[in-house]
Amino acid sequence: MVPAGAYGSAMPDATPLTATTLRIGAHVRHDDPVAAARERGATLSQFFVGDPQGWKKPVLTYAGGAAALRADAEAAGVDLYVHAPYVVNVATLNNRIRIPSRKILQQQMDVAAEVGAKGLIVHGGHVGSDAELEKGFDNWRKAVEQTDLKVPLLIENTAGGNHAMARRLERLERLWEAISGAEGFGSVGFCLDTCHAHAGGADLAAVVGQVRAITGRIDLVHLNDSRDAADSGADRHTSLGQGQIDPDLLAAVVRDAGAPVVCETPGGAEEHRADFDWIRSRL
Repeated sequence: MVPAGAYGSAMPDATPLTATTLRIGAHVRHDDPVAAARERGATLSQFFVGDPQGWKKPVLTYAGGAAALRADAEAAGVDLYVHAPYVVNVATLNNRIRIPSRKILQQQMDVAAEVGAKGLIVHGGHVGSDAELEKGFDNWRKAVEQTDLKVPLLIENTAGGNHAMARRLERLERLWEAISGAEGFGSVGFCLDTCHAHAGGADLAAVVGQVRAITGRIDLVHLNDSRDAADSGADRHTSLGQGQIDPDLLAAVVRDAGAPVVCETPGGAEEHRADFDWIRSRL
């Protein structure tokens, strides 16, 4: 366990990124993430496979199927990331949610592997009360062990919820302790969302080191400004420089994390290109 108050104290930062080495893209439509990356001048794309609010088996709509998408992305130099549906909650004690969550997580993992994705992002989930927290952490351990992790599973911090698994640092530490002994843990990584961290009450000036002290890694950054105040618990993204997060802190997270960046910000190609230019100018 990392001692209280010592998050990040002994963990070195990754090599800082520069404007020219930054790999960046956006969350885009699922039918053609390669074309969407080209429209944005991006080197990566994140997308859903199927309904982000539903339980149906994922269906890839790319012309030519998974093999074609994988080949076209590789040829274009575009890295692909798949985001699991929002409904997935492997921590919950509710069997009617946890069991289908595990099922769809495996289905999403299978598709992610077929398209050659660099990772599958999933939210940390939540339980119903403080009394259920330990069982929730153990449910996460079981989910890691029972899922065939064909590509890295990137657990993402979340913005709100008093009983969330990955909102507060102390909960994230307990989650990592629970899963660290699981078979397959070597394929588990972390996705740091700046809007979620801000809304969840984290100190963005220190969060990269704090997260690394717990997880040992940051594999992806979701770079989003926030429409709401710090520690609001509100998950409302906005364009970079248009919200309530200090621009210098957003740039520092990207620079210090040294990881690829996905902008989950509003708009289409033009707006996303503006977001990319915004962060590049600060690196």
